[in-house]
Amino acid sequence: MLWRNGTNDVAMDVIRRSAFSGAHYLDCKADKEVNMENLKATALIVPVIALVLIIILYLHLLKHSNNRNVFKRLCYLIIVSSFLLNFVWEIAQLPLYQGYAFDAKHIALCGLASVADAIMVLLLYFVFATLYKQPFWIKHINIQRSLMLIVIGGIGAILAELKHLSQDNWVYSSSMPIVPFVNVGLSPVLQFMFMPVLSYYLSFYFLKKNYGSQTN
Repeated sequence: MLWRNGTNDVAMDVIRRSAFSGAHYLDCKADKEVNMENLKATALIVPVIALVLIIILYLHLLKHSNNRNVFKRLCYLIIVSSFLLNFVWEIAQLPLYQGYAFDAKHIALCGLASVADAIMVLLLYFVFATLYKQPFWIKHINIQRSLMLIVIGGIGAILAELKHLSQDNWVYSSSMPIVPFVNVGLSPVLQFMFMPVLSYYLSFYFLKKNYGSQTN
């Protein structure tokens, strides 16, 4: 959840960076309420593309899964765990942006941002599953694959932050740690470096507890 201050207003920009692309957010101008009329048409491009890709890859992976019900449950677990993990992170990093407030509006927008985060985390899983030709590739994850996820997430977050900052979509507070050389906030970069990996681990852990050998 990211925003900037104006005089007597808080301009909010939500549905934020992703591991793959950059900007998708709600642009709330000064003195306007958060509603669909304020949603820029161009801001819908990335999430729409992401959803289309998710549907295509989901159907493809479901077709090649030995146990479709278990695969469906894994997707559900990834969505839920990713949403919860990112929501906690979004709330925790509120003070790192100018104009933050722990009120219902900000918390609700954190929830919207977390939904977008969860969608991108699921898309990332599907991309790796397609490359590895294994719907349950997380079962065979190793240090190399984990590092690849972390690097891709970090690079994606940096590129997205650079784009949003160049467009003046939000402003960091003085408490935000800055990544040297690229001059973007450390918090959003760390978020997309580690949240996907953690979500996958947790999802497969709970799946394995209930389905065991069926996760092939």
